[in-house]
Amino acid sequence: MVGRNIERRQLDNLYNSHKSEFVAVYGRRRVGKTFLIKEHFKGKFSFWHTGLSPYDREKKNLLQDQLKAFHISLMRFGLKDSPVPKSWMDAFFLLEQLIESDGTVGKKVIFIDELPWMDTPRSRFIPAFEHFWNGWASRRDDIMLIVCGSATSWIEDNLINSKGGLYGRITRKIHLSPFSLSECKAFFDEAGVRMSLYDIAQSYMILGGIPYYLGMFEPDCSLAQNIDNLFFSKDAKLEDEFDLLFGSLFVNPEQYKSLVRVLAGRHSGYSREEIIELTKSQGGKSLTTQLKSLVASNFIVKYEAFGGRERKIYRYRLCDGFCRFWLFFRDKKQISDRKFWMNNVKSPVLNTWRGYAFEEICLNHIDEIKEALGVSGVNSKESQWALRGDDDVDGTQIDLVIERADNVVNLCEMKFYNEEFRVTKEYNKKLFHRLNLLQERIPKRYVVHMTLITTEGLAPNEYMSAFQKVITLEDLFVSSR
Repeated sequence: MVGRNIERRQLDNLYNSHKSEFVAVYGRRRVGKTFLIKEHFKGKFSFWHTGLSPYDREKKNLLQDQLKAFHISLMRFGLKDSPVPKSWMDAFFLLEQLIESDGTVGKKVIFIDELPWMDTPRSRFIPAFEHFWNGWASRRDDIMLIVCGSATSWIEDNLINSKGGLYGRITRKIHLSPFSLSECKAFFDEAGVRMSLYDIAQSYMILGGIPYYLGMFEPDCSLAQNIDNLFFSKDAKLEDEFDLLFGSLFVNPEQYKSLVRVLAGRHSGYSREEIIELTKSQGGKSLTTQLKSLVASNFIVKYEAFGGRERKIYRYRLCDGFCRFWLFFRDKKQISDRKFWMNNVKSPVLNTWRGYAFEEICLNHIDEIKEALGVSGVNSKESQWALRGDDDVDGTQIDLVIERADNVVNLCEMKFYNEEFRVTKEYNKKLFHRLNLLQERIPKRYVVHMTLITTEGLAPNEYMSAFQKVITLEDLFVSSR
């Protein structure tokens, strides 16, 4: 298994504890939750069950189908002579009987995958699940109950932030994130896929560090060939992934896809008020639920915009690389070229996209950036800043502002080039204009350090001193985990 070192250590500690443990593993669909548990506890499962997806089934049979599938899993692990349970209370009682008949010594690992799918309407799943943990499992000292789910908002609402019988019962929550750049490299090395750091970074821009997608790369193909195979060739492997992804997570996927399309319109994202205006919605609870679900599922991020010192200003930004790529190149675009990527590797449209996508890489690797700055242990707040409609500002936007507790603000510029970046006279003037604008809006005790984050470094010339620090692509590949 590649990466996930912190999570694996946590799982080992929980497995070796002297009490029962209730673990929730959650995160974006395709991020590798099931694979992590399956590989880490291989040969140690006392019970394993995966809920049935409710999104492509007849609604009148949802409960019966879920109970029947659960019963089949019980029989696979050795339950004898029992009819299909008629309720979840009966089903979990059968699970208790199965575990009590297990004569092995040590922790009994119970893994329930896609738990949110099992909570169908009017099924009374939650009360039965509460009774199973509170009335039986937690009273023992040898149970390790692990639950997973891609419907992350359900996990948060019903388990992690439960106000009912499961309040405070989770003993460990593990939020599984996409791979970092260093983990992507390790994954490709293990799979025998040979690529430069430059191309691995591009793969991250396209696939967002999702292991399931990275596993589709062919070792004998270049990056461009692999991208064509995944997105543009006949019967491309990820041709329908965008629709399938949202259809497997949400009851009303079109509403969520529409919202994601809106958020893709501006890299720095939108405030709630702007979203209401753009979507022509009434806002309210429905929009709150949709935004919360997208944040929980790692498609978007909510962040505090720079400059809101008197009143905090929050924005929602699309942070999922796969979705951003799909919406930029595939959504409503009739690209008939089966070798589109190979034939357009050096085209202006791809270079424009790379520039925006590289910003997303940097925003997802703040820890690595701080390590390169030598301030990994310093508290900081990271944000983006944009001024629009100001008489003296022509669309000024700062990609990343790092406000540090040691009274330094890093104004970060991000440039994705296939060679050293050269500061021109015109660009140097623009940098100092931005520096002055920022200096006017921060406390006087702070000093601004201009910071360049780029691929190959900075070309020496008379304007290179504009930057106090240069961070290269290699720095972003240094593991911070």
